[in-house]
Amino acid sequence: MRRPSLLVALLALLLAACTTAPGPDAKDTGDVKSPSADRWRPRPGTDWQWQLSGRLDTSVDVPVYDIDGFDHPKETVTALRRDGRKVICYLSTGAWEDFRPDADDFPKSVIGRGNGWEGERWLDIRRTDILEPLMAERLDMCRDKGFDAVEPDNMDGYRNRTGFPLTAADQLRYNRLIARLTHERGMSVGLKNDLDQIPELVGDFDFAVNEQCAQYGECALLTPFVEADKAVFHVEYELSTDRFCADSRRLELSSLLKRYELDAWRQAC
Repeated sequence: MRRPSLLVALLALLLAACTTAPGPDAKDTGDVKSPSADRWRPRPGTDWQWQLSGRLDTSVDVPVYDIDGFDHPKETVTALRRDGRKVICYLSTGAWEDFRPDADDFPKSVIGRGNGWEGERWLDIRRTDILEPLMAERLDMCRDKGFDAVEPDNMDGYRNRTGFPLTAADQLRYNRLIARLTHERGMSVGLKNDLDQIPELVGDFDFAVNEQCAQYGECALLTPFVEADKAVFHVEYELSTDRFCADSRRLELSSLLKRYELDAWRQAC
Protein backbone atom coordinates (compact mmCIF):
# COMPACT_ATOMS: atom_id res chain seq x y z
CA MET A 1 0.00 0.00 0.00
CA ARG A 2 1.42 3.39 -0.97
CA ARG A 3 1.72 6.00 1.74
CA PRO A 4 -0.24 9.19 1.07
CA SER A 5 1.77 12.18 -0.03
CA LEU A 6 2.22 15.18 2.24
CA LEU A 7 -0.08 17.23 -0.02
CA VAL A 8 -2.89 14.67 0.26
CA ALA A 9 -2.54 14.59 4.02
CA LEU A 10 -2.73 18.39 4.25
CA LEU A 11 -5.85 18.43 2.08
CA ALA A 12 -7.49 15.86 4.33
CA LEU A 13 -6.77 18.01 7.39
CA LEU A 14 -8.23 21.09 5.69
CA LEU A 15 -11.42 19.22 4.78
CA ALA A 16 -11.84 18.00 8.34
CA ALA A 17 -11.39 21.54 9.68
CA CYS A 18 -14.12 22.86 7.35
CA THR A 19 -16.72 20.39 8.66
CA THR A 20 -18.77 22.15 11.33
CA ALA A 21 -21.66 21.15 13.54
CA PRO A 22 -24.98 23.05 13.43
CA GLY A 23 -24.84 26.35 15.28
CA PRO A 24 -26.50 26.81 18.65
CA ASP A 25 -29.29 28.92 17.08
CA ALA A 26 -30.43 26.22 14.66
CA LYS A 27 -34.09 25.26 15.16
CA ASP A 28 -34.63 21.63 16.13
CA THR A 29 -37.14 20.33 13.60
CA GLY A 30 -37.05 16.84 15.10
CA ASP A 31 -36.04 15.30 11.81
CA VAL A 32 -34.02 12.22 10.97
CA LYS A 33 -32.99 10.70 7.68
CA SER A 34 -35.35 8.08 6.34
CA PRO A 35 -33.59 4.77 5.69
CA SER A 36 -34.92 4.71 2.12
CA ALA A 37 -34.32 8.34 1.14
CA ASP A 38 -33.32 11.77 2.35
CA ARG A 39 -36.91 12.73 3.12
CA TRP A 40 -37.77 14.51 6.34
CA ARG A 41 -39.11 12.21 9.03
CA PRO A 42 -40.15 13.97 12.26
CA ARG A 43 -39.44 12.23 15.53
CA PRO A 44 -42.05 11.46 18.20
CA GLY A 45 -42.78 14.45 20.41
CA THR A 46 -41.94 17.09 17.79
CA ASP A 47 -43.95 20.25 18.50
CA TRP A 48 -46.17 21.66 15.75
CA GLN A 49 -48.86 24.13 14.71
CA TRP A 50 -51.90 23.23 12.59
CA GLN A 51 -53.72 26.20 11.05
CA LEU A 52 -56.15 25.83 8.15
CA SER A 53 -58.28 28.97 8.54
CA GLY A 54 -57.86 32.66 9.29
CA ARG A 55 -54.84 34.88 8.79
CA LEU A 56 -51.75 32.72 9.23
CA ASP A 57 -49.92 33.42 12.47
CA THR A 58 -46.26 32.73 11.80
CA SER A 59 -45.14 33.81 15.27
CA VAL A 60 -45.89 30.48 16.99
CA ASP A 61 -42.49 29.21 18.14
CA VAL A 62 -42.65 25.64 16.89
CA PRO A 63 -40.50 23.74 14.37
CA VAL A 64 -43.37 22.39 12.22
CA TYR A 65 -46.29 24.17 10.52
CA ASP A 66 -49.18 22.32 8.83
CA ILE A 67 -51.05 24.73 6.51
CA ASP A 68 -53.45 24.59 3.57
CA GLY A 69 -51.64 23.86 0.32
CA PHE A 70 -54.00 25.84 -1.91
CA ASP A 71 -54.42 28.88 0.32
CA HIS A 72 -50.78 29.85 0.77
CA PRO A 73 -48.29 30.99 -1.89
CA LYS A 74 -44.72 29.86 -2.33
CA GLU A 75 -43.52 33.03 -0.59
CA THR A 76 -45.22 32.00 2.66
CA VAL A 77 -43.68 28.54 2.57
CA THR A 78 -40.27 30.01 1.76
CA ALA A 79 -40.49 32.43 4.68
CA LEU A 80 -41.40 29.67 7.13
CA ARG A 81 -38.58 27.46 5.89
CA ARG A 82 -36.14 30.36 6.01
CA ASP A 83 -37.01 30.63 9.70
CA GLY A 84 -35.92 27.02 10.15
CA ARG A 85 -39.36 25.42 10.07
CA LYS A 86 -40.60 22.37 8.22
CA VAL A 87 -43.88 22.99 6.40
CA ILE A 88 -46.62 20.42 5.72
CA CYS A 89 -49.03 20.85 2.81
CA TYR A 90 -52.63 20.05 3.75
CA LEU A 91 -54.62 18.49 0.88
CA SER A 92 -57.86 16.57 0.67
CA THR A 93 -57.08 13.47 -1.35
CA GLY A 94 -60.13 11.39 -0.46
CA ALA A 95 -62.86 13.99 -0.83
CA TRP A 96 -63.95 16.48 -3.48
CA GLU A 97 -64.21 20.13 -2.42
CA ASP A 98 -66.40 22.49 -4.45
CA PHE A 99 -64.33 25.53 -3.42
CA ARG A 100 -61.01 24.40 -4.89
CA PRO A 101 -59.75 25.82 -8.21
CA ASP A 102 -59.59 22.33 -9.76
CA ALA A 103 -63.11 21.29 -8.65
CA ASP A 104 -64.44 21.20 -12.22
CA ASP A 105 -61.74 18.70 -13.23
CA PHE A 106 -63.44 15.94 -11.21
CA PRO A 107 -66.16 14.10 -13.18
CA LYS A 108 -69.48 13.57 -11.41
CA SER A 109 -68.99 9.81 -11.62
CA VAL A 110 -66.32 9.91 -8.87
CA ILE A 111 -68.15 12.29 -6.51
CA GLY A 112 -70.22 10.61 -3.80
CA ARG A 113 -71.99 11.48 -0.56
CA GLY A 114 -71.14 14.44 1.64
CA ASN A 115 -68.53 13.82 4.34
CA GLY A 116 -70.07 16.12 6.94
CA TRP A 117 -68.24 19.30 5.94
CA GLU A 118 -69.88 21.98 3.80
CA GLY A 119 -68.93 21.72 0.13
CA GLU A 120 -67.15 18.37 0.53
CA ARG A 121 -68.06 14.93 -0.84
CA TRP A 122 -66.32 11.58 -0.74
CA LEU A 123 -64.42 10.39 -3.81
CA ASP A 124 -64.56 6.97 -5.44
CA ILE A 125 -60.98 6.03 -4.65
CA ARG A 126 -61.28 2.89 -6.78
CA ARG A 127 -61.08 5.13 -9.88
CA THR A 128 -57.35 5.68 -9.80
CA ASP A 129 -57.37 6.09 -13.58
CA ILE A 130 -59.15 9.40 -12.96
CA LEU A 131 -57.85 10.40 -9.53
CA GLU A 132 -54.14 9.63 -9.93
CA PRO A 133 -53.41 12.41 -12.46
CA LEU A 134 -55.56 14.87 -10.51
CA MET A 135 -53.77 14.12 -7.25
CA ALA A 136 -50.41 14.19 -9.01
CA GLU A 137 -51.15 17.78 -10.09
CA ARG A 138 -52.03 18.74 -6.53
CA LEU A 139 -48.83 17.17 -5.23
CA ASP A 140 -46.87 18.98 -7.94
CA MET A 141 -48.30 22.20 -6.52
CA CYS A 142 -47.08 21.31 -3.02
CA ARG A 143 -43.63 20.44 -4.36
CA ASP A 144 -43.38 23.58 -6.48
CA LYS A 145 -44.31 25.78 -3.52
CA GLY A 146 -41.47 24.23 -1.52
CA PHE A 147 -43.37 22.18 1.05
CA ASP A 148 -41.42 19.53 2.96
CA ALA A 149 -44.33 17.15 3.44
CA VAL A 150 -48.00 16.48 2.72
CA GLU A 151 -50.98 15.78 4.97
CA PRO A 152 -53.49 13.96 2.73
CA ASP A 153 -56.94 14.15 4.32
CA ASN A 154 -60.01 11.90 4.13
CA MET A 155 -57.96 8.73 3.84
CA ASP A 156 -60.49 6.41 5.50
CA GLY A 157 -63.49 6.54 3.19
CA TYR A 158 -64.00 2.79 3.37
CA ARG A 159 -65.13 3.24 6.99
CA ASN A 160 -67.79 5.79 6.00
CA ARG A 161 -70.97 6.07 3.94
CA THR A 162 -69.38 7.37 0.77
CA GLY A 163 -71.93 6.30 -1.82
CA PHE A 164 -69.48 3.72 -3.14
CA PRO A 165 -68.85 0.10 -2.05
CA LEU A 166 -65.30 0.77 -0.90
CA THR A 167 -63.33 -2.02 0.77
CA ALA A 168 -60.32 -2.05 3.07
CA ALA A 169 -58.26 -3.31 0.13
CA ASP A 170 -59.39 -0.33 -1.96
CA GLN A 171 -58.27 2.01 0.80
CA LEU A 172 -54.88 0.37 1.24
CA ARG A 173 -54.26 0.54 -2.49
CA TYR A 174 -55.23 4.20 -2.70
CA ASN A 175 -53.35 5.30 0.41
CA ARG A 176 -50.20 3.62 -0.84
CA LEU A 177 -50.68 5.34 -4.19
CA ILE A 178 -50.81 8.74 -2.50
CA ALA A 179 -47.71 7.89 -0.44
CA ARG A 180 -45.81 6.80 -3.54
CA LEU A 181 -46.78 9.88 -5.53
CA THR A 182 -45.68 12.11 -2.67
CA HIS A 183 -42.37 10.33 -2.20
CA GLU A 184 -41.64 10.49 -5.90
CA ARG A 185 -41.78 14.27 -5.56
CA GLY A 186 -39.27 14.28 -2.73
CA MET A 187 -41.73 15.08 0.06
CA SER A 188 -42.67 13.22 3.22
CA VAL A 189 -46.26 12.08 3.77
CA GLY A 190 -48.43 11.54 6.83
CA LEU A 191 -51.19 9.00 7.39
CA LYS A 192 -54.35 10.85 8.42
CA ASN A 193 -56.52 8.90 10.87
CA ASP A 194 -57.26 5.44 9.28
CA LEU A 195 -56.31 3.80 12.57
CA ASP A 196 -57.31 0.25 11.67
CA GLN A 197 -54.82 0.12 8.79
CA ILE A 198 -51.82 1.51 10.67
CA PRO A 199 -50.09 -1.91 10.94
CA GLU A 200 -50.22 -2.29 7.16
CA LEU A 201 -49.36 1.34 6.34
CA VAL A 202 -46.82 2.46 8.93
CA GLY A 203 -43.99 1.47 6.62
CA ASP A 204 -45.40 3.55 3.74
CA PHE A 205 -45.81 6.80 5.69
CA ASP A 206 -43.32 9.08 7.44
CA PHE A 207 -45.56 10.34 10.27
CA ALA A 208 -49.20 10.26 11.35
CA VAL A 209 -51.86 12.94 11.86
CA ASN A 210 -54.78 12.09 14.13
CA GLU A 211 -57.92 13.75 15.37
CA GLN A 212 -59.61 12.88 18.66
CA CYS A 213 -57.97 9.57 19.49
CA ALA A 214 -58.15 10.47 23.19
CA GLN A 215 -61.87 11.24 23.07
CA TYR A 216 -62.56 7.83 21.54
CA GLY A 217 -59.95 5.85 23.50
CA GLU A 218 -57.87 5.00 20.42
CA CYS A 219 -54.48 6.65 20.98
CA ALA A 220 -52.68 3.38 21.75
CA LEU A 221 -53.42 2.29 18.16
CA LEU A 222 -50.89 4.90 17.00
CA THR A 223 -48.03 3.21 18.88
CA PRO A 224 -46.56 1.56 15.73
CA PHE A 225 -45.58 5.01 14.44
CA VAL A 226 -43.85 5.94 17.68
CA GLU A 227 -42.10 2.58 17.78
CA ALA A 228 -40.86 3.28 14.25
CA ASP A 229 -39.45 6.62 15.52
CA LYS A 230 -42.06 8.59 13.55
CA ALA A 231 -44.05 11.50 14.97
CA VAL A 232 -47.78 11.39 15.65
CA PHE A 233 -49.30 14.87 15.29
CA HIS A 234 -52.51 14.73 17.32
CA VAL A 235 -55.36 17.14 18.13
CA GLU A 236 -58.40 17.10 20.38
CA TYR A 237 -61.34 19.47 20.08
CA GLU A 238 -63.73 18.65 22.91
CA LEU A 239 -61.51 17.52 25.81
CA SER A 240 -59.60 19.84 28.14
CA THR A 241 -55.83 19.33 28.15
CA ASP A 242 -55.90 17.86 31.66
CA ARG A 243 -57.94 14.97 30.28
CA PHE A 244 -55.49 13.85 27.60
CA CYS A 245 -52.05 15.45 27.96
CA ALA A 246 -50.71 13.01 30.56
CA ASP A 247 -51.48 10.06 28.30
CA SER A 248 -50.15 11.94 25.28
CA ARG A 249 -46.81 12.50 26.98
CA ARG A 250 -46.67 8.84 28.02
CA LEU A 251 -47.37 7.74 24.43
CA GLU A 252 -44.97 10.38 23.01
CA LEU A 253 -47.67 12.05 20.90
CA SER A 254 -47.37 15.65 19.67
CA SER A 255 -50.72 16.77 21.06
CA LEU A 256 -52.69 20.01 20.79
CA LEU A 257 -56.09 21.27 21.82
CA LYS A 258 -57.61 23.12 18.85
CA ARG A 259 -60.93 24.60 17.81
CA TYR A 260 -62.83 22.84 15.01
CA GLU A 261 -62.18 25.72 12.61
CA LEU A 262 -58.42 25.12 13.03
CA ASP A 263 -57.52 28.77 13.30
CA ALA A 264 -54.33 29.99 14.98
CA TRP A 265 -55.48 29.31 18.58
CA ARG A 266 -53.83 26.33 20.25
CA GLN A 267 -52.99 24.79 23.60
CA ALA A 268 -50.09 22.36 23.56
CA CYS A 269 -49.45 19.54 26.00
